[in-house]
Amino acid sequence: MNKEQYRQRAEKLKKMIRHHRYLYHVLNRQEIEESVLDSLKHELYQIEQKYPELVTLDSPTQRVGGEPLKKFDKVQHETPMLSIEDVFSEKELKNWNSYLERLAPSDNIDWFCELKIDGFAVTLIYEKGILIRGATRGNGAEGENVTQNLKTIESIPLKLSVCTEISSLKIQKRTEDLIKSGKIEIRGEVYMTKKAFQKINEERQRKGEAVYANPRNIAAGSIRQLDSKLAASRDLNFLAYGIVTDLGQKQHSQEHEILKCLGFAADKNVKECKTLEEITKFWRRINKKRDSFSFQIDGVVVSVNNNILFKKLGVAGKSSRGARAFKFSAKRAATQIEDIRIQIGRTGAATPIAYLRPVNIEGTTISRATLHNADEIQRLGVKIGDTVIIERAGDVIPVVVEALTELRVGGEEKFCMPKVCPICESPLKRPEGEVIWRCLNKDCQAQRKRSLHHFVSKKAFDIDGLGPKVINRLIEENLISQASDLFNLQEGDLMLLERFAEKSVSNLIASIQKSKKISLARFIYAMGIRHIGEGMSINLANYFRAINKLQNASVEELKNIPDIGEKAAISINNWFKSENNRQIVERLLRKGIKIFAPPPIGKKLKGKTFILTGSLKTLTRSGAEKRIRLLGGHPLSSVSKETNYIVTGKNPGSKLAKARQLGIKIIEEKEFLKMISKT
Repeated sequence: MNKEQYRQRAEKLKKMIRHHRYLYHVLNRQEIEESVLDSLKHELYQIEQKYPELVTLDSPTQRVGGEPLKKFDKVQHETPMLSIEDVFSEKELKNWNSYLERLAPSDNIDWFCELKIDGFAVTLIYEKGILIRGATRGNGAEGENVTQNLKTIESIPLKLSVCTEISSLKIQKRTEDLIKSGKIEIRGEVYMTKKAFQKINEERQRKGEAVYANPRNIAAGSIRQLDSKLAASRDLNFLAYGIVTDLGQKQHSQEHEILKCLGFAADKNVKECKTLEEITKFWRRINKKRDSFSFQIDGVVVSVNNNILFKKLGVAGKSSRGARAFKFSAKRAATQIEDIRIQIGRTGAATPIAYLRPVNIEGTTISRATLHNADEIQRLGVKIGDTVIIERAGDVIPVVVEALTELRVGGEEKFCMPKVCPICESPLKRPEGEVIWRCLNKDCQAQRKRSLHHFVSKKAFDIDGLGPKVINRLIEENLISQASDLFNLQEGDLMLLERFAEKSVSNLIASIQKSKKISLARFIYAMGIRHIGEGMSINLANYFRAINKLQNASVEELKNIPDIGEKAAISINNWFKSENNRQIVERLLRKGIKIFAPPPIGKKLKGKTFILTGSLKTLTRSGAEKRIRLLGGHPLSSVSKETNYIVTGKNPGSKLAKARQLGIKIIEEKEFLKMISKT
């Protein structure tokens, strides 16, 4: 081909890649495999390498910038980026409505409601349809030019689509004209999904690094990094919520219609409301389902839908009078740390726990929160007596996320890790290369309790009715001291204890007896071997198929098993070398524990390794992993060059981006189901 033919080919490639970007990142649809799309991108890259003059600002190859910037330039916002005042109750919502009625007594007010994503506000400038600048909000009047980082976000189009589906022909014509020869400003939120946030923190924990407090902080921090490659690695998203440019839109609801047409992801949960009752009903419905969203939200934004009236109402301070954020009950609250004490886990991990002045978060009284480790305390600069911000997310243990040091009065005390275990007074040690201090005394009462809690848990022996409180009570009454003692318990032992009725005692004994038949994988997991979770336990069971074979395995043999690295292999080997641990197994077997081997392993996927990312429609994560193992394959937890396939579901995480970088074959659920079918 000559240069002109290459130019034409490049333009067609750009158009096709943009189309599939929109399908995948905006509509959550896929028409071609990721590997096919990657090959198209690679061809475009090769053409641009051959003819650098063909590189354009909207080329998909320009999503990741080159050399890191030395600093961000300041940007003056032509239209200020205002904040939104909060309301927290129906009463405050009514008061706001009364205030607006006094300001505009002759106007009928209609409302537009949309989700308030807990993200990082940015503004995007397009000239002749091409993204030329992206900036942070900053102080509202002036922000920072972060264009290079925003270009790495796939859900931000580098080139606007030409609108042909807008209900108003006048708006459509105006929009098309500005795409051809004018300027359009879009505003929205950069955010990180809950899954992507979880993956990053899991990786940091594996490396012994301090975890991040929340997705918003990572999103904001990523966009304000001078090296755009870091932003590209963070799996960020963008949701557009407004258009600054006058395209003829008379209602805010029309802006959402235009945004989707231009190629942006916009809120799908919006609602136009005529009354305050409709607003409140919508707010309650979203509040109930808030945890089901893939991203964090903290309320609903309620705006006057009529744009002319919205502008007429004007601005008070740094916020518009015509919009309010109707917030949900807080997942965060401020309180004081009254003390910091050490909690000893089943592996001897010494975790500092903040004892708090009780505070209510989402209807639950919180009196304790984790501080993770000594390094995290130092990073936060927390002292006993400090006022701190506590965060509670779902069923996760509350955490201290920030110390409000400006509220100190001088009596606060610095916390230092104790030299000895608070339970058994054995020395606490910090193993080399780790952030966690540990009690190394295996006879420590705290470790024994935690080990027994783990032993009876759902993924282990799954003894119904035998929770931590009951275990602790049995230990205190000297009825048990180790796992095998559970299988000696008789109804008469329990009937003498307070609050143990005849029926509950009978059910508990039956549950203990039922648990005696257990799979090898669950038995391995129940032993609480350090570094060995549920997935590794299954891999070990499938490989060895008998407990005695695992007991005698060498470190080298263990390292050959998928997902078992050197650290885990040494941990397993050391555990079974211990005479005390071998006796634990022997005593359980003598109590009549029957360990059954996993089902026979097929050969269809023999030697193949898989990564699962996102949620599948037809299978749970554990169900998919089980099918892979039954066919001789190996589900892995982290992406590497040795991975054969990555299976993508809805809302895939950061593993997908890494798989693309490594050239790993990417398959969708439909193809995966064919691979694991019996035929």
